[in-house]
Amino acid sequence: MNSVEVQNLSVKFGDYYAVKDISFTVEKGEIFGFLGANGAGKTTTIRVLCGLLLPSQGETRVCGLDVQRQAFEVKKKVGYMSQKFTLYDDMTVAENLTFTASLRKLPEQQLKVQKERLLEFIRFKASEKTLVKDLPGGIKQQVSLVSSLLHDPEIVFLDEPTAGVSPAYRQRFWSLIRALGKEGKTVFVTTHYMDEAEQCHRIALMRSGELIALNSPEGLKAANFPDRNPHDVSLEEVFIAEVEGR
Repeated sequence: MNSVEVQNLSVKFGDYYAVKDISFTVEKGEIFGFLGANGAGKTTTIRVLCGLLLPSQGETRVCGLDVQRQAFEVKKKVGYMSQKFTLYDDMTVAENLTFTASLRKLPEQQLKVQKERLLEFIRFKASEKTLVKDLPGGIKQQVSLVSSLLHDPEIVFLDEPTAGVSPAYRQRFWSLIRALGKEGKTVFVTTHYMDEAEQCHRIALMRSGELIALNSPEGLKAANFPDRNPHDVSLEEVFIAEVEGR
């Protein structure tokens, strides 16, 4: 079963194509990596799939729903964590989560249950009364993940979720991503870190708004360097070969 279906998607701003005629699917429970240089069209595509931006052409379905015609229903099915930190620094952790729940119109009891479960999921040890600005960067990102999961979405879009945090926190965050996949949630993630991309089931490579490759990490390595053992090839080499040209 597919969580995401994209067919001939284009997004045009004036004469500029941010996304140009791309097609792909993402399976339920898959950790799907979306890679490319800045300006490649990754965030634009995610915004379309979340119902936040109308495409110029093409069809998109998320969790079986037509995104253009059923955007309100789609938003109930997806969680979105943007590349810019979205919690409020001058509010406590509890206040931030309560505010997010109010935007989603979550019943108080559902918020209580979900908050307790998700804070345990990220092993949150600080007080919920802690101001967000007083949390380490990696913990902020994990609390932001909790915020995007409060309504128990089927698919989570993570746009560069570990940018600017330490390697230890990146490792911890990806253990959470793998755990989400094991729970059956689909994780659609963009990243500039090749060690993170290695942990995805499949990777889509974007360049100048176009989808130029889609395969597993091992498949991408074999396709680009057929004469070498895939275990001896790094994804960074693949990225340079595919996106920047040999």
